[in-house]
Amino acid sequence: MEASDPELKKELDAALHARRELGEDYDSALVESFLEKVEQRLDSTVDRRMRRQMAEQQMVVARGGSRPQQPESGFGERFGFGIVTMILAVPLSAIGVVNAGLAGLIVTWAGIAGVNMVHAARDGGLFQGLRHRSKSSSESDWED
Repeated sequence: MEASDPELKKELDAALHARRELGEDYDSALVESFLEKVEQRLDSTVDRRMRRQMAEQQMVVARGGSRPQQPESGFGERFGFGIVTMILAVPLSAIGVVNAGLAGLIVTWAGIAGVNMVHAARDGGLFQGLRHRSKSSSESDWED
């Protein structure tokens, strides 16, 4: 959808003309109708772009290229996740100590450390190496 879509411009002009004729009583109905048309145009544009992108990816694969890789999570995501878990660690530690003493604190921090290690290793590192080693040579690259 272009910024100066002539079809949408016509729809907007028609809605404004109808508002002048019908008065302010029908404003919400006219706006809703126009927004529905905009949404339909956006949906069709997104669908068209997705189909084109999928076709391009299929062509790359058909020509012998590798499948598109998922973007790896960057440092920012891991850092943000670590910060959030550290913030949540304070109330979780208090709950663990109040309910189970030192054992509750140890279990809480073991869980926090475990969650952070799994999150850090999920897209690369430990788990990626295990996935590649377990794959037999007869399996297709299409299976994951």
